[in-house]
Amino acid sequence: QVQLVESGGGLVQPGESLRLSCTASGRNFFAVYTMGWYRQAPGKQREEVAIVTTGGSTNYADAVKGRFTISRDNAKNTVYLQMNSLKPEDTAVYCCYAQIRTKAVFDSWGQGTQVTVSA
Repeated sequence: QVQLVESGGGLVQPGESLRLSCTASGRNFFAVYTMGWYRQAPGKQREEVAIVTTGGSTNYADAVKGRFTISRDNAKNTVYLQMNSLKPEDTAVYCCYAQIRTKAVFDSWGQGTQVTVSA
């Protein structure tokens, strides 16, 4: 009943920027709580990149601190990830996460958007 739609991935050179966005939508959609971004590179485990709570508190992976910024628009049920100074090691599939309340509370995941950083 709920889906997360991501956009903004692409191919960039090192040092360039991308902005990812993710919007939650669906039926019986009452609230979105914590939202975040995770990534998984080939051959590696999925890792948490950044999360933001309903109140706006944020946490970042050490590897992206100072370069990435997570934000949200609660009225639009949308979370963003501004990625600056991208490095080749940032290459991964980035997936959106949201904790959503319908008749119950559950975790929802987007399908992922590819980010490739290569010279």
